[in-house]
Amino acid sequence: MTENTDALPGGDEDGRRPEGEAGKGVVCAFGRSMKTLRLRAGLDREEFGRRIGYSASTVASYEQGRRIPLPRTIDRADEVVGADGLLSNWKEEMERAQYPGFFQGMAQLEKECVELLMYDTQVVNGLLQTEEYMRALLAMRRPLLDQEVIEQRVAARLARQEIFDRRSAPLLGFVMDEAVLRHRYGGKDALGRQLEHLLLIGRRRNVEIQTMPIECEDNAGVNGPFTVVTRKDGKKFVYSENHTTSSLETDPEQTVLAAARYGIIRSQALTPRESLEFIEGLLESL
Repeated sequence: MTENTDALPGGDEDGRRPEGEAGKGVVCAFGRSMKTLRLRAGLDREEFGRRIGYSASTVASYEQGRRIPLPRTIDRADEVVGADGLLSNWKEEMERAQYPGFFQGMAQLEKECVELLMYDTQVVNGLLQTEEYMRALLAMRRPLLDQEVIEQRVAARLARQEIFDRRSAPLLGFVMDEAVLRHRYGGKDALGRQLEHLLLIGRRRNVEIQTMPIECEDNAGVNGPFTVVTRKDGKKFVYSENHTTSSLETDPEQTVLAAARYGIIRSQALTPRESLEFIEGLLESL
């Protein structure tokens, strides 16, 4: 592994920063443990960094709780200092720490799901966003987000998109209002690249992207966006967001009703084939 530098915001590892006070507490505690075990092993930061494939300054950022190492880096660090799993045991908590508190439960469910069904009315779903589109959305937030928070959220959102490359890929369904595809967030060129990305993802065998046309006279999704998650054990969850809060519904009756509502929405929208053709038309018209 080549040495990583500090000057790559949003890069493979340097962009992963803790979100919120609880997340920062977890990451700082991990950093203290890493430092203690490194010193016990008789390694300075430069030598330790060389062995795990990163610079001494990056090691310092981990130990000071400013950045979150990837799971494979944590495992390598555990091996180098002979921690016998003491560092590796932190991986799950460190993974959660990069997300806002209100989204941590949903982020974990995304990793465990066999099916994920999403209806969106305002912006392209985070799992489908290009980095350029993400940055445009985050830059528009009011009150303004600190640049460090933007970098953290971009990195965390990109990490979630690894769901498309999972060995046992879940079934992913997306329905979005036509207006979502027309908003030129980030400019015309940014929207064009976002539409191209949707066409690329929409051709995957485990992905269905559908559009709810503006002229559609019936829409069972008038109550707003939501996500239905089905876990490997068959249990369903319904996730929704409102402003800066979220809801993760587990009541069986409500989750069954939400899944049924999504089925109606899907039947009212354009088919996946028609939707890709519609997106192609929008792209050509830009």
